[in-house]
Amino acid sequence: MSADMSAPNDLESNWLPFTPNRQFKREPRLISRAKGAYYYKPDGTEVLDATAGLWCCNVGHCRDEVVQAIQQQAGELDFAPTFQFGHPKAFELASRIASLAPGDLDHVLFCNSGSEAADTALKIALAFHRVNGEASRTRLIGRERGYHGVNFGGTSVGGMVGNRKWYGNLLGGVDHLSHTYNRAEQAFAKGQPEWGAHLGDELQRLVDLHDASTIAAVIVEPMAGSTGVLPPPVGYLQRLRELCTKHGILLIFDEVITGFGRLGYATAAERFGVTPDIITFAKGITSGTVPMGGAIVRKHIYEAFQSGPDHVIDLFHGYTYSGHPLAAAAGLATLDLYRKDNLFVRAQALEPIFADAIMSLKGHKLIADIRTIGLAGAVDLVPIDGLPGKRGFETMRHAFHDENMMVRVSGDCIAFSPPLIVEKTQIEEIFHRFRKVLDRVA
Repeated sequence: MSADMSAPNDLESNWLPFTPNRQFKREPRLISRAKGAYYYKPDGTEVLDATAGLWCCNVGHCRDEVVQAIQQQAGELDFAPTFQFGHPKAFELASRIASLAPGDLDHVLFCNSGSEAADTALKIALAFHRVNGEASRTRLIGRERGYHGVNFGGTSVGGMVGNRKWYGNLLGGVDHLSHTYNRAEQAFAKGQPEWGAHLGDELQRLVDLHDASTIAAVIVEPMAGSTGVLPPPVGYLQRLRELCTKHGILLIFDEVITGFGRLGYATAAERFGVTPDIITFAKGITSGTVPMGGAIVRKHIYEAFQSGPDHVIDLFHGYTYSGHPLAAAAGLATLDLYRKDNLFVRAQALEPIFADAIMSLKGHKLIADIRTIGLAGAVDLVPIDGLPGKRGFETMRHAFHDENMMVRVSGDCIAFSPPLIVEKTQIEEIFHRFRKVLDRVA
């Protein structure tokens, strides 16, 4: 029998991120191809994708239209300089993205990931206040349990302890709002919990502590994703918007997960009826095919940088691969599929089906809580005494090896975010298989 060339013969050289590498290399979880709502193991076994990759493959895997757009672009223009030059598709894509954003969020600065998008937004906020003559506004406000990527800015404003504790003091001048989750008040909620709008008043407390003249921006995920799908309480985001406007603070929505249909709309800002000053995006813009991210800013922010001499750079920030031709081509093809397949509206229609399916797990002895909104949901598992995260990790392992399903683990929380093309029968299958996994690890 010939060797399987789709499987590597040495796993040691590759240091996987966010992975217990010793365990992985003893028992690897390898995937070699994908199509539609499925991955495939090297031996050809079909794996149901309940996570859209990492919250990103919204239009499904290896869609012909996106693949062809990337292939064609690679043959026409592989790369164009990013600084002082441009190429047409980046401008076309920026225009298309701006048209989907609410209000006057009209200008897009591209980067290559959600982490870069968060740092881009934070730097724009700091620079904006400086050009406006308010250079004292240097403080950044994040939120407990928030995730804004892994660069220094995003890690600093993020609020997930495991991501922060290894790296010293990070950025100075950062503070955090309280997170919005209270199991006693919000358990087993579908959509936005009714309890918790008052938690937005935490921002006023921080203003009173630091003074508004020192605060540049507040950054939050409209729905906190990586920490385990925490929908915002009814009225909470509106309260943050009100206080930011009152005190001249920029409000940044990190929509790396929520953008492009995950909650049934182009943006969570649209769904919740709150317009921030900056929106970050990544993941779904290319459906995970080519790395791309960016920040969308309101018109007055962009125009604040346009007052200098014509020959002087207006923002000293950017990346070699900002708006890369292949990523731009993938983004345009992906946006076409969102429109052609009506995937945002489709997600709205599937939301109650998905919610009922995940809530069917309620009552299992390992389930401590369930949260769901849009086509995103999470279950908190009862932890093993003295071994935090062990239950979640074993659940993920057994889902892959025994039930041929990919789920997302974060501690003792399991998250679900299937591609937006998921069928009703596949949603039912996800939670049928997951219940069998729970029975196995109980």
